[in-house]
Amino acid sequence: MVVALRRKIVLVAADVICVNTAVLLAFVAVYGVSIPQEFLNVIPQLCIVFTIINIIVYYAFQLYKSLWDYASIDELIMVISSSFVASLAVYISCSILRIPIPLEVYLLYCFFSMTFVTGIRLSFRILRRLRIVCLGNDVKEYKKVMIIGAGEAGAMVIKELKNHPEMGLKPVAAIDDDEAKQGSKILGVPVYGGREYIKEIAERKAIDEIIVAMPSAPRSEIRAILNECKKTKCKLKTLPGIYELINGRMTVKHIRDVRIEDLLGREPVKINLEEVSQYLEDKVVLVTGGGGSIGSELCRQVARFRPRKLLILDIYENNAYMLHQELLRHYPELDQEVLIASIQDRPRMEAIFAKYRPDVVFHAAAHKHVPLMESNPTEAIKNNVFGTLNVAECADKYGTKRFVLISTDKAVNPTNIMGATKRVAEMIIQAMDAHSRTEFVAVRFGNVLGSDGSVIPLFKKQIEEGGPVTVTHPEINRYFMTIPEAVQLVIQAGAMAKGGEIFVLDMGEPVKIVDLARDLIRLSGFEPDVDIKIEFTGLRPGEKLYEELLMVEEGLTATKHEKIFVGKPVFSDLDTLRKELDNLKRILVGSDEGLVEYMERLVPTYKPMRKQIGNAVG
Repeated sequence: MVVALRRKIVLVAADVICVNTAVLLAFVAVYGVSIPQEFLNVIPQLCIVFTIINIIVYYAFQLYKSLWDYASIDELIMVISSSFVASLAVYISCSILRIPIPLEVYLLYCFFSMTFVTGIRLSFRILRRLRIVCLGNDVKEYKKVMIIGAGEAGAMVIKELKNHPEMGLKPVAAIDDDEAKQGSKILGVPVYGGREYIKEIAERKAIDEIIVAMPSAPRSEIRAILNECKKTKCKLKTLPGIYELINGRMTVKHIRDVRIEDLLGREPVKINLEEVSQYLEDKVVLVTGGGGSIGSELCRQVARFRPRKLLILDIYENNAYMLHQELLRHYPELDQEVLIASIQDRPRMEAIFAKYRPDVVFHAAAHKHVPLMESNPTEAIKNNVFGTLNVAECADKYGTKRFVLISTDKAVNPTNIMGATKRVAEMIIQAMDAHSRTEFVAVRFGNVLGSDGSVIPLFKKQIEEGGPVTVTHPEINRYFMTIPEAVQLVIQAGAMAKGGEIFVLDMGEPVKIVDLARDLIRLSGFEPDVDIKIEFTGLRPGEKLYEELLMVEEGLTATKHEKIFVGKPVFSDLDTLRKELDNLKRILVGSDEGLVEYMERLVPTYKPMRKQIGNAVG
């Protein structure tokens, strides 16, 4: 604060000197040293009037708030505009006060004051650059940086890096596909060629880091460029999309590491805001598993649509508490409540539904870790099957309008107990829908990047520790989405629900896990199998080489949203299902083998992996 105040005082004092000097020079330029006596008598008054008016105008234009060490074209335009307005105000004031001054004096004064005030401010930047060049800084060794994109964003990146030498990043090369820019320089940095030269220039110039500065480019183009960058051994950084740079201004804090989701090249999801608002706005919305990866993102996005009340239900209080605090900061007007409860506790579910009567339920609570659930099938069934049944029956009983189950691609032809339990959960909501006023639907999708327990956090941890990165099988692949992308589509699917559907999200092309591992190693600045080893550990219990998103008998129908498809209801016999579930509940205290065998009967498409392996060996 003291430094800023001192700087403002210095600037005001400098402006006072500039204005008075400009007045005197204007008269001298017109009359020489023989200024008429009539003007000599009024010059002191003019200096006072001119000074007061100029300082007021400059203050109104906020010339004393800018950091002139980093002055740019915007600041220059602001100085010129304020000087012109000040001169016009002076002219009008002198006319009102009947102080006769020749027009040429006004024009010269305007020129001189504008020049002096601009020069004073630009001198801050010139002195700072000279100080950097002459005195240097604490950085002993610079990293050489290549900028991809020689447009406005690239220029901003170069300027920011030059203005912040303490970062230790020196822009030495730029790449752009525009032939008109190739061979020229941008802020002193040469533009060498198009993307096909990325690897060559990186090697020739010994580049350490590459910054992709193309915030307005389509995701598919960014992905193609990043694939070229991956051929180098450089650390990769990027700018966020233009829609994230709300005010269009970029600073060094916006430059971030390239993330694995950038390599997916998927375009932002488009949702029908009007359609979504109709079923969420001014409604009581319950999110089970609200503290988890999917549940918490559901809460964040639901909060945007102004629900009457948001209920965050989770058994784990720490995550729920952190989400609660986050929503308080970002949505202070939101009426939200955290409910610590287990979906397996039927009396507690009854009490919650009776008290709050939620209009919409997003059921995200589930045990989802495949290997852990293979070892603990009882818990998988209690939570994923009977927990879902509890919440669904309460929704039916207490008049919930819409119930959205978060399902998984592992429910299709499951080979593990987790997938089998999620398929039973789908059967429950399809059967309930046929006998209820509540619209029950499921949304099925694959893996989400960065979710709790997913491979990305595991790989990052292994890379930090120097490897090896462990992959179960060289051919294993999975469908991937980002968490926000998946949740936006879940919310949109909920808006399209008529009841009984299983919505299937377009996950794009499946990705080999080993390719994901190699990309993540490269993004961390290492060479796969050279700096960081990749080890194959073998498939885990219940793990498939590939996942499916649809059972054959479900069929597939397009919806009005290009990324959402719908499978027709294939199960509606609620009475039979209840009997089967009653039998399942009775044998929960029995052996795990008995549970698995009964799940095979309940889910005909369930083929436990260990039996498939046993049959193959036999």
